[in-house]
Amino acid sequence: MRDLRLPISTALAVGLTAMLGLAVSTEPPATGPPPTANAAAQVSTTTQAASGPKWVYLTFDDGPSARYTAQILKILQAYEVRATFFEVGQNVKRYPALTRRVDQLGHSVQNHSWSHPNLTKVNWPTFKYQVRTTDRYLRAQTGYTPRCLRPPYGATNRAVAQRAAMLGKRLTLWSVDPADWSRPGSSVIVRRVLAKVRSGSVILLHDGGGNRSQTVAALPKILKALKARGYLFYPLWCH
Repeated sequence: MRDLRLPISTALAVGLTAMLGLAVSTEPPATGPPPTANAAAQVSTTTQAASGPKWVYLTFDDGPSARYTAQILKILQAYEVRATFFEVGQNVKRYPALTRRVDQLGHSVQNHSWSHPNLTKVNWPTFKYQVRTTDRYLRAQTGYTPRCLRPPYGATNRAVAQRAAMLGKRLTLWSVDPADWSRPGSSVIVRRVLAKVRSGSVILLHDGGGNRSQTVAALPKILKALKARGYLFYPLWCH
């Protein structure tokens, strides 16, 4: 996949979530965070009691990747962290065993379209093809149909939200974007995540779509620091 990204800021992405009423529900254990129906509310309601639980949602886009997904899975397993992988259908077709491995390790596998187009610029038949074809390949490896849809580039509008809902999907954006895809350096990725993270944050990282060696290098430091701060990690399910 290309490293191209649209100039859509994280703040705009979260704002669109609030404007369009895009829900991000989760399915954590009973001891996890309280359920939240709205992603913007989830992100903005971050003040917790000093002794209260803190949690984040760690997400990876654009995989699976033959080179980087396995490395990321190994790190997550070492730190006993479960994450959410928004996978591109073409990559799932190319590397089905990797998608199966992600699922077997207890991570959530969700839909990131078939070929990573800007969904605001496609017609309805193409939109359906992008989502449903990816669903079919993901279901073949995981046994379930994803309920979350992350629009490529975070590009969304009311039509995208309505079309996603018609296909039984909830649009799922993010609140912390270190722009790891631009390869700013692993230390910069770590610093950006730790500076912006709050309880309830949805962190955007990438395991595919290009050279992700810096993300792999940054991930252990991010996990170690967040665990030291008392954060728990939950996958997104959008039920």
